[in-house]
Amino acid sequence: MKNKSLLVILLLVILIKAYPQTISVIPQPSMVKIHAGEFILNKECTILFDETNEEIVRIAGFFDNYLKKSYGLRLKKNDKGRSVQFKLANLPDLGDEGYKLQVDKNGVTVSANTAAGIFYGFQTLKQLLPLNAEAGNLSVQALDIEDQPRFSWRGNLLDVARHFFPVSSIKNYIDVLASYKLNVLQLHLTDDQGWRIEIRKYPELTEISNWREETLMGHLRSSNEYDGRGYGGFYTQNQIHEIVKYAAERYITVVPEIEMPGHATAALTAFPNLGCTGGPYKVETKWGVFKDVFCAGNEETFEFLQNVIDEVLEIFPSKFIHIGGDEVPKDRWKECSKCQTRINKEGLNDEHELQSYFVTRIDKYLTSKNRRLVGWDEILDGGLAPGATVMSWRGIEGGIKASQLGHDVVMSPTTHLYFDYYQSENREIEPLGIGGFLPLEKVYAYEPIPEELTTEESKHILGAQANLWTEYIPSMKHAEYMLLPRLPALSEVVWTPAGKKDFTEFEKRLIIDYERMKKSGLNFRDHRK
Repeated sequence: MKNKSLLVILLLVILIKAYPQTISVIPQPSMVKIHAGEFILNKECTILFDETNEEIVRIAGFFDNYLKKSYGLRLKKNDKGRSVQFKLANLPDLGDEGYKLQVDKNGVTVSANTAAGIFYGFQTLKQLLPLNAEAGNLSVQALDIEDQPRFSWRGNLLDVARHFFPVSSIKNYIDVLASYKLNVLQLHLTDDQGWRIEIRKYPELTEISNWREETLMGHLRSSNEYDGRGYGGFYTQNQIHEIVKYAAERYITVVPEIEMPGHATAALTAFPNLGCTGGPYKVETKWGVFKDVFCAGNEETFEFLQNVIDEVLEIFPSKFIHIGGDEVPKDRWKECSKCQTRINKEGLNDEHELQSYFVTRIDKYLTSKNRRLVGWDEILDGGLAPGATVMSWRGIEGGIKASQLGHDVVMSPTTHLYFDYYQSENREIEPLGIGGFLPLEKVYAYEPIPEELTTEESKHILGAQANLWTEYIPSMKHAEYMLLPRLPALSEVVWTPAGKKDFTEFEKRLIIDYERMKKSGLNFRDHRK
């Protein structure tokens, strides 16, 4: 009987070794073929890479540091033996961000047309490694993966205007985005409640506009209490350079957002001459939409904004520059003699067309600098500027209209991609949020290409972006909680082929991903609770 039991156990071990195992990778790759066998990664292995290519050297260094930090393992460099190899290759079907990952008993090979593809292959490789293992025994399933993203814009917005986060926290945030193969971080740098970027020509912006006297406690709809404490913070240009460089090394483009013509109270506090009434103004201490905006009839407004843009362009190499353009009350413009003169002089019909005039002037200026304007879908009102890209947030209608007009679009509707919304219908168990309910499965179900578009029109959909507005998110731990696990769901929306998405199967992989989050010290909401 004892011998029979031993025989059964032996047969099970043989079957387990011979039968191809499943893998848990997020986002789900385009193509996976699992084979029998495994590769054992240990200190006898070597990392092979081109030491003359700075980007590949850096990625190999990322991998080396990851092994050391996670498993206490250091590999040899460009030596003989079983290997993990990172190499550039000619893979015409995989584009600029695709990669091929091959694992057999002799090693792992990550190949791609570009270093970005190698980096994404490295992110997949990390997820193929066991969660808990000794340094001498890291087993990697034998397989072949060919993978590439569905969309070129895989974005996330972090609002640092309402609440400010230090550079170290932004770097950690970037690491999370990179692990799920996102490639755009939009930094919302200015709003009514604070100006967060150094503009050297206008030091008043970081002396006055960055600081509010106090902050609303509780929710805007139910509270009139304030904390009585001053609040502020801003990034120096050197710090922005540091963030942009850190992100670029992880193939993430940082897109700055400088709000105009609305959400301008903080700036007007330092420069009241740029408002329609001349002030006085104060940096807002509560949330919402405010009537005071940049004066569209004042030439000094455009001179100021162009000077700000000039310094922004020096810091951010991003092709796209976000100018906001949302939630612009027209009250002040209707009462302003300068704005009314502008309407008459330019032959405009109303204040909506005045907003279009405003955005078009900024669009022309950015185009002259070889950059592209992107704004929220209100920039459609009164006519869309010629070179503008639309970020559709008030549903999908703005994205549909802009695509049909031949403009590029990033889909970002509140219904599916506003991560400041609650994750549970029971708000008593959740930290304070702005409102709304956005469960994990609804994020996962989102389809960025509206069915109303033709095949040709759908080519204007660059991708999708989730937004994390921070009126009610004062700490990075809170931000992580709102981000995770909805960010992994977003990653499959923008990376994985639509036909390969399966929420039930995604949930299984997510359970393993929770263990990775724990290991990384991240704060997340377990959607099963």
